[in-house]
Amino acid sequence: MSRIFRLLGGILLASAAFQAGAQVTGGQNAFEYLRMSNSPHVTALGGYVPASQDNDVSFTLQNPALLRPSMHNQLAVNYNIYYAGIGIANLQYGYHVEPLNTDFGVGIQYLNYGNMTNTDAQGNDLGRIYAADYSLNFSASRKYLNRWRYGATVKWAHSFLSDRSSMAVLADVGISYEDTANGWNIGVVAKNMGIQLKQYNPENDMEPLPFDLQLGISKRLKNVPLRLYVTAHHLYQWDVYYNNPADKVVTTIISSSSDTAEGSHTIDRIFRHLNFGAELILGKRITVSAAYNHLRRGELGVKDATGTAGFSFGAGINLNKMVVRYARSYYGSAGAYNELGLSFQLNKFFNVGKKTEPWGWNKTYE
Repeated sequence: MSRIFRLLGGILLASAAFQAGAQVTGGQNAFEYLRMSNSPHVTALGGYVPASQDNDVSFTLQNPALLRPSMHNQLAVNYNIYYAGIGIANLQYGYHVEPLNTDFGVGIQYLNYGNMTNTDAQGNDLGRIYAADYSLNFSASRKYLNRWRYGATVKWAHSFLSDRSSMAVLADVGISYEDTANGWNIGVVAKNMGIQLKQYNPENDMEPLPFDLQLGISKRLKNVPLRLYVTAHHLYQWDVYYNNPADKVVTTIISSSSDTAEGSHTIDRIFRHLNFGAELILGKRITVSAAYNHLRRGELGVKDATGTAGFSFGAGINLNKMVVRYARSYYGSAGAYNELGLSFQLNKFFNVGKKTEPWGWNKTYE
């Protein structure tokens, strides 16, 4: 147990070290795209999944401690069109190395903003410019005692904006506690700790990175085929309220109002740290997910007309050799974002024979 407590202490100390420079409000950080959901499953659960018992390798980017032997040879891929025609691609792969008793993962995140018209202050056309972001991630996870897992992810992030570019190295560190008999999973993760290696403008100071500290709990109910999720995020800072003096709005799950009572603001600030999700498990073939993200609703919902901002839904279908997942997430008046993805075990499609037996290619782990 001492190793787990040392790791947890290290996560908290690292969080304290990053707290001073970290910012919460949008537009304050470089590489903000690293906060984005990396799969339809994550999107359907509100964008935060630091704790889960599900066998989905895409959860590795949510908490590296969730990478398990059961994800051996699993590949998750998706490509979707985001708002304004932005192309988003994600790939995540897991592999269990039995001699090392360690699970390894590798992945890619890619955003293509496309070609845009470049103009000067007077609107004169100066040609076309290109913008894109991408990151490579490498993960490792191990089991400790019977119920604990710990893991880490290292990311190399690169961003292009016309003739400017930026690079950074970041890391996620997490632990997970799993009680399969009672359906509990608890996860703690510190995300996007790192340093910017190259600024967009070399004359500027280094920009802050999108650090986050999250605590998640998931519970599979005994007599109902339902798994519940609660995640607390941005735990390193109490007030994550976007301070816009011209728009003093208190947000609830039903609506937004101009109520300025201190008690209402306090409750609103508490719930902006919370994400709630639920997943209905219909046998071994179908899952249906839904979630509510109060921070997203508060920041993107329009005053007095928040609509469905902050809500997300999704479903997954197991087709024996692959799992197809779909998600729909509401970001406000801009409309909903639809996402589609696949995950499958590579050895079910590519049986490369006995030569791979020393690698454990065809093995299945629980």
